[in-house]
Amino acid sequence: MQIYFNKIHGTGNDFVVIDDFSNELELTAEQVALLCDRHFGIGADGLILVRPPARPGSIAYMHYINADGTLAEMCGNGIRCMAKYLVDKGFVTSGADGFTVDTLAGPRPIRYETDGCAKMTRATVDMGSPLFEPVAIPTTLAPTSAVAIVTNGHEIDQPAVVDSPLQTAIGEMTFTCVNMGNPHAVTFMGSEFAADPLGFDINTVGPQMESHPVFPQKANIEFATVVQEPNGVRIVMRVWERGVGETLACGTGACATAVAAAITGRAGRKATLQLLGGNLEIEWQENNHVMMTGPAVTVFEGSIEL
Repeated sequence: MQIYFNKIHGTGNDFVVIDDFSNELELTAEQVALLCDRHFGIGADGLILVRPPARPGSIAYMHYINADGTLAEMCGNGIRCMAKYLVDKGFVTSGADGFTVDTLAGPRPIRYETDGCAKMTRATVDMGSPLFEPVAIPTTLAPTSAVAIVTNGHEIDQPAVVDSPLQTAIGEMTFTCVNMGNPHAVTFMGSEFAADPLGFDINTVGPQMESHPVFPQKANIEFATVVQEPNGVRIVMRVWERGVGETLACGTGACATAVAAAITGRAGRKATLQLLGGNLEIEWQENNHVMMTGPAVTVFEGSIEL
């Protein structure tokens, strides 16, 4: 079959985006892996099928599949790329202030900016509320702290895994767990990481921790350092994505890292996240919603035969 696609990236995190409003396209894990293969396929970190929404109020549903063919609940950079597809292809009413995209993790409201040709350049996505309870991550690690959050207008304490020690291939590291629609474990490194993030061997620790027994559904693993600057906080990070490997950026990972920095007292509620592929602006608002702002760029369009 002939498949028409768009390749779009958000801060270097790239995706094959395919119109499936007919809801008829069922790809095998092997086909997804081929499409995402950087030597024998199109090349991408994941694949997005744009489908009809399951919930009222949304204009489309993002069916997101990792490069290894596994289904994922959510993808922060991916949803910005899907937003660009919807805006640029005319699925969004011209002049609309925003719209909502449905995902397995729930609906995600989006505001966007355009250029002089009405093409989307940047988007701000309401990524929803972080979850901290071990069962919600999910992880078998015991809670080590409690996080005060606002839910339904009331402040409650939620048990959380904060700076919990785990043995890794390079020694003991501490991890803070956050669910941003998918599971994340964040570890904070020393200042030398910020000076030379590429000097860290993520290929040893990343896959080990992704599949660690304490994460029954695996996890995305973030390595970060908080840098205090005169004009605000910058968090330097790298990410090992579940089912993909290291990527140049991860939207949900940036959100989880910013939240983890806030609950551990390393930063406030607003920060610039510096990833290998560019920067994302993250704000954990007082209403417990996390807002993510960043770019999306179409690389090319084409067709491929499967």
